[in-house]
Order: sequence, then structure tokens, then C-alpha cells
Amino acid sequence: MEEGTKEEFQYLIALEEEFNADLVDRVLGHLKLLDVDWGGYRINRYQHSLQSATRAYNDGADEEMVVAALLHDMGDIISPYNHGELAAAVLKPFVSERVHWIIANHCIFQGYYYNHHLGGDRHARDRFKNHPWYDDCVDFCHKYDQTAFDPDYDTEPLEFFEPMVRRLFAGKAAHLELNLEPV
Repeated sequence: MEEGTKEEFQYLIALEEEFNADLVDRVLGHLKLLDVDWGGYRINRYQHSLQSATRAYNDGADEEMVVAALLHDMGDIISPYNHGELAAAVLKPFVSERVHWIIANHCIFQGYYYNHHLGGDRHARDRFKNHPWYDDCVDFCHKYDQTAFDPDYDTEPLEFFEPMVRRLFAGKAAHLELNLEPV
């Protein structure tokens, strides 16, 4: 890379952009991997994701939040212990810092509903009590995540949300606009 020219990198970026034209299809395909029986739950994670997005939509959330609710657990298949961070990383170039933070931290906040049953700290989320988006993440988990395991809830299909995902991902994904911070 050190010896690459401007023209070579422009050529490579053009190829990357061409490849990334079907990014939404790959993301939605990855989401569909959640459509398996996890055992024990009344619905699987795919249905949970659709239901989370439906709940956000029905609540009048903006499109960014609806899509984030749809994709918030997409990392469960390959990153079950920090799936929120994976989903947040996928969403980061396309959502606000607020929504990115909510999705990245929703796992900690969601623990409020079950950690105490498993010997964990139900109030682990309280370490973020002074964060400006604390209440937003509490609301996300309370309204769109922990409630979204109801097999009788009238849930919209993926096709309903697909145009929203396409609009969000088309919004600002220019390669050089990304300000990636060290991890």
C-alpha cells in the first residue's frame, strides 16, 4: 500500500463502491440467518428482530431507529456475547452517534430484565446513569427489545422494512467520509 498511487487507490475505491452496492442485500441476508430455532424462546431471533422494528414503527420512532431496532441483534449468530457492538459497528456509518451508542450498549441495558435471575448485576446499566443517552437506551430496551418476544404480536414482514433499510444505507456511506476511531 505504501507504494500505491492516487490513481490505483481511486481505482480500488471504485471497485469497492461497486461491490458495496449490494451491501443492504448482504446485511438483510445476515439478518435472515437468525431465522433458526434457538430453543426455549417463544419466537426466534429473526421474528424478534422484525417484532422489535414493528414495535418501533408503531410507536412512531423515526426511520433510523426502526432500522436500528430491526438490526440490533443481527450479530447474535457470530458474536453472541457482544452482538450489540457488532450490530452497532455495521450501523455506525449510517446512523447518528445516539443510535449507534444505544445499539452498542443495549445488551448491558437489556440485562436489567434478567441478570438478577442469573447471578448477575441487574443494575449494570447504572454505570451509564449520567450519559446523555441513558434514558434513550432504557426506552429502547423497554419498548422495543424486552417486549418483542410475543408470538401473538402482529409483526410486519421484512419486505415492509426493506425500503427503510435501503434509504438509511444510501444516506451517507461514502468511503472517505468515514471517520474511524481507534478501538
